[in-house]
Order: sequence, then structure tokens, then C-alpha cells
Amino acid sequence: MQGMIFAAGLGTRFKPWTDKHPKALALVHGKSLLQHNIEYLQQYGISNVVVNVHHFANQIVEALDKNKGWGSTITISDETEEVLETGGGIKKAAHLFTADTIVIINVDILTDLDLEKMIAFHQQEHPVSTLAVTSRTTSRYFLFDEANTLCGWRNTKTGEEKIARPTATYIPKAFSGIHVISKQLLSLIERQGKFSMVDVYLDLARTHSIKGFDHSGSRFIDVGKPDSVAQAEMLFSK
Repeated sequence: MQGMIFAAGLGTRFKPWTDKHPKALALVHGKSLLQHNIEYLQQYGISNVVVNVHHFANQIVEALDKNKGWGSTITISDETEEVLETGGGIKKAAHLFTADTIVIINVDILTDLDLEKMIAFHQQEHPVSTLAVTSRTTSRYFLFDEANTLCGWRNTKTGEEKIARPTATYIPKAFSGIHVISKQLLSLIERQGKFSMVDVYLDLARTHSIKGFDHSGSRFIDVGKPDSVAQAEMLFSK
């Protein structure tokens, strides 16, 4: 089992912190978001982790070196020349993965989702990817059928909808920024350069099984803006 933490983003919503620092090093209860997620993966026996870097990459590398990866073996996927978004980031890091199952998480996500249950679901269902989702309100949704199979995507603000797998009823779920992928997925990504995994999943949903894992009962927060740090500290007390 391996992990990947997306830490390359520009963090434009997290200004002014990200004018001088990467969002990955923003503190919640005195620990960086990066440390929180490295330790979160450790809880489930995942201590071999790829971290992609771009914005203030040197600060992330220095923090990892200084703290000896907070107990994990960390491999850097260097995107300093160009940030590649989620899909491009996974494709660039593909050669670093040797495990059959890989857990991927955005660095600004904090949750107590039971990864053991999600991984067991993934290994039972055998999709190319399992996506953590909840029933919370958002503007962009993945659309699933009644068997939790990905069928499409919808933006409720713009009205845009992309259907990859037609079905009678579409169930909207909000994506939590956590994926459990099978190594097989890496060879199926045909897009090049900078692109989103959302587009990859919509490409593949026509012919491959991609599942949703609903964790609506879990604590969860996207620490996307500075004011969400205080919310995170309330939600996840020491």
C-alpha cells in the first residue's frame, strides 16, 4: 500500500499565507496540513508516501527533511517547472508507485474517514478507482447510479453536465478529495500535460468501473481558506 498527497497547488484561496508559504505548511493545532495527512495515512499502515510539490517547493522539502518525514518514507514528485493539476500530477508520479493499491488525498483535507473500510470496499468491488464522497451541499457533484458506479458530473452553478454512463436515476454526491486507486488505472490515463482527474474519470467511466464510497457520517473539512483553519480546529480538537 502506498499514498500520495497533493501538495503542489498554488493555494490562491488561502492568501495571504500562500504569498510566502505553500498551503501544505499552514498550521492546524500547531501541525501543518502536510503533517496531519502523513500521520493520517500512518494510522492505516501507509508509510510510503509520494508528495508532489510546486509552489514554494523548497519549503516543503525542507520541512520533510527537518522532520524526517514525520516517520514516513517520502518521495518527492517535482512539479516545479509547471503545476500539473491532479491528473497530470498522478501521471507524472506513476513511475514512483509499486503497490497495487494507492491512497491519494488533497493536502488541505482533514477527515476521520475510516480508510480501512474504504480500502476494503475498493478491494471487494475491484474498480479502477474508488472516490470518497458525501451527501453535503456543493456546486459540483459526481453523479452515481444506484450501485454507486460513477456515471457523470454536474455543475449546479453553470448548469453544465457531463454524462459518461447513462442510467435511469443519477444520485449526486460531493467528492471529498480522497481516492483509492488500483495500479491498473495509471496505464489507462491517456491525457497529456496539465489536466484534472475529474476528466480522466469521466473518460474512463464509459468502459471501466469507478465507485463511490459514501462517508457522510465522518468528520470532514476542506481547509481551503484562512477562515477554515478555525473551523478545522473546532472540528478536530486536540
